[in-house]
Amino acid sequence: MRARDLGITLEGNPGSLNAITDVPGVEVGMTTIVTGEGPLVYDQGPARTGVTAILPIGRDNVGKALTAGIYSHNGNGEMTGSHWIAETGGLTGPVMITNTHAVGTVHRGVIEWIKQNHPEMAIEWLLPVVAETWDGYLNDINGPHVTHQSAIDAINTATSGPVQEGSHGGGTGMNCYQFKGGNGTSSRVVPFGGHDYVVGAFLQANFGDRRELTINGVSMADLDVPNPMDNDDWYLKDVARSVPGGAGSVIVVIATDAPLLPDQCKTLARRVPMGLARTGTAGGHFSGDIFLAFSTANQGEIGSGFPAVPAAEAQLSKLEFIPWNYIDRFYTAVVQAVEEAVLNALINNETMTGRDGNMSYSLPHDQVKQRLGITN
Repeated sequence: MRARDLGITLEGNPGSLNAITDVPGVEVGMTTIVTGEGPLVYDQGPARTGVTAILPIGRDNVGKALTAGIYSHNGNGEMTGSHWIAETGGLTGPVMITNTHAVGTVHRGVIEWIKQNHPEMAIEWLLPVVAETWDGYLNDINGPHVTHQSAIDAINTATSGPVQEGSHGGGTGMNCYQFKGGNGTSSRVVPFGGHDYVVGAFLQANFGDRRELTINGVSMADLDVPNPMDNDDWYLKDVARSVPGGAGSVIVVIATDAPLLPDQCKTLARRVPMGLARTGTAGGHFSGDIFLAFSTANQGEIGSGFPAVPAAEAQLSKLEFIPWNYIDRFYTAVVQAVEEAVLNALINNETMTGRDGNMSYSLPHDQVKQRLGITN
C-alpha cells in the first residue's frame, strides 16, 4: 500500500508506475540482507542492510556521460564522486546507495563490475558514485555483511519495472521520522513543447524527529506507537532504546528525460529540500542530506571521463535544453515527487526488529487516515 492507496491526496500527475523508472532508460536494482536475531554479536549480526543501484541509462550504456548536478543541504554524509560531478556537470555510471560503513566496499564492488563488463573503462580511472545513510540502530553496521558481490548483484538485477519501496536494498535498516523508513519513489509528468517529460524521484529516507512529521499539513507528532521497552525479551531490558530522531540522513536521486544543462540539474537538486519540508523536517544538523539530479537526454554529448578520439578528430558537441524561463514546472514536479516519495517510504513498509531487539515500528495507517479524515 502506497500513499495514494491509503487515500492521501497529492498534487501532480504521476507516471504509470509513479516511480523513478517512469523515466525511460532508468533501471533500479537491490540487494537486501536480513540475517540473524537477538543480541548483537560484532561482525556476525543481526544484519539489516543492503545495496541499491540506480542505472540512469542501463548497464550497456555505463560510461556514456549525462548532464548532472548535485546539492548538499547538510553535509554530515557521503556521496563519492560528487566533486567530479560538480566540476564537469557529468555523470557516467551507476548511482549506488548503502549504509554509512559500507561505502568503501560498494565503491570497490562497482569497480569490479566495470572490470567485468566494461574493461575499456576500467583501464582508465574510475570515480564511482556511492551515497549512504546510517542503519546502526537495526543493523550490525560495523560487520562485513555488505560485500563486493552485494554491489555487483544490485547492478545486475536492475530493471525498469516497479521499484521496491520500504525495507529493501540500501533502505533495509533505515528509519524515517522515528518510524520504519527506507526507500520511496514517485514521478510526475511535465508537458512541454509538445512532449510529455517525466521527473522521477528516488530516496533513501533515514531522517526526521517524530514530532516533525506532517502529512497534508496535519501534524502526526503524537501518533500512538508502542514503546520498545514494553517487550518482555530479556535482552531488551538492558540495551533497547528508542529509534534515533533527527539524524541519520537522506539521499535523493532525481531523474528526468527532459533535456537540461548541468546547472539546471543542480537547480532541480536544490528543490529537493522543499519537498522534504512538506513532510515536516527542518533538516537536522547531524543528518547528511545530499541530492543528485541527472537528465537522460543529450547522452554522451557532454563528454566522458577520458578522451574517446584524438583531439584533431574531435567534433563540437551540442546540447538541447529547456529554456530557463520555463523551468519552474520542473521545479514543481521535483517538490511534489519528493514529498510523495517520503510518504511512500513510510506507508509502504512494515515493522522491523533488528540487533539487540531494537524495534522500528511502521507508520500506523488507521491513525493516519483518522487524522486526515479519510473514511474509505
